[in-house]
Amino acid sequence: MTAVLGRFPQRSNARSNRTRILATARQQLLDHPDASLDSIAQAAGVVRRTLYGHFSNRQALVAALAQEAGQALQQAVTTARMPGDDPLEAMARMALAAWDVGDHYRMLVSLERRHPGEESIRAALAPAREEAGATLQRGQDEGVFADHVPAPALALALEALMLALAEANAASTWVDPTGEAATIELLAAAGVAPQVAALRVRDVLHR
Repeated sequence: MTAVLGRFPQRSNARSNRTRILATARQQLLDHPDASLDSIAQAAGVVRRTLYGHFSNRQALVAALAQEAGQALQQAVTTARMPGDDPLEAMARMALAAWDVGDHYRMLVSLERRHPGEESIRAALAPAREEAGATLQRGQDEGVFADHVPAPALALALEALMLALAEANAASTWVDPTGEAATIELLAAAGVAPQVAALRVRDVLHR
């Protein structure tokens, strides 16, 4: 019985170490995309053997980060979704949700740029990207969004815009704590009149 009970603190410590390693790796890779596993272990306050006990190599760590971030992003988007939303409001809700999990979102897109062939990263981003593309297509069909470029291309352009604004916000070169200004800019870039975009975003935020 003592031997069995003794396993629980070890399991708890292992979970704690894994959580700390992932949190540290997320921040390290945001600040230094080429950070080594050794530097991540040092920043997390664990020895190399502990890190390698959880993640056998950099690819395994990136895959775990992608899964964690993808779950956070999708949960935020799912929670923000409201039945019956028109395309403009649905897009605003998605953008505000992504802003709420900014570090996860920025890290995913940043990792994808550094590791373009990494399937786990593409898979983590796919659900949110598909929903954004479908919402934009619906909005184009209804005349809400500009249709000078196809919806999938517009979705990628808006993603790049949001990433740039999120990075500026994280660096404190421009501050937008709720994502209100960023979401208004995103809708305006999609072809919505800025005054209309501002009214709809504020309505979503204060409803």
